[in-house]
Amino acid sequence: MGSVRKASAWLGLVEDNDDRYYDDEYTEGAAEPGEAWVTDPRVRVASDAAEEQGRRIATVTPDGFRDARGIGELFREGVPVIVNLTSMDAGDAKRVVDFAAGLTFGLRGSIERVATRVFLLTPADTQIVSGEAAGRQTGGFFNQS
Repeated sequence: MGSVRKASAWLGLVEDNDDRYYDDEYTEGAAEPGEAWVTDPRVRVASDAAEEQGRRIATVTPDGFRDARGIGELFREGVPVIVNLTSMDAGDAKRVVDFAAGLTFGLRGSIERVATRVFLLTPADTQIVSGEAAGRQTGGFFNQS
């Protein structure tokens, strides 16, 4: 099939009747709905491995204060949570920040402002490593004497 014909078929201007690339045997062995398809038995789903090792971070962009419960449930499970409040009005955003501050205080975690209206909630057993401290210890790259 020529490139003009392919483009026309893609746009729906002509009927695509070029079946030489389709293999009926491929669709016969399809997995059942809900069954994971894995190419190699040694391959593990990344989310499962991350959950086992405790390397999960949740990002939440709440629409209103009613979404604060989801933030609390994730944090209570020991998952660090990035809360993006940029799409909320100021009143609800303040309530969510107050809730997050109480949550981190009650569970001995910490809250840190990452950007304007974006906060990082970290559980007590999580250490925050900042890349800025390493560059500032020696005066930085450009401040060499």
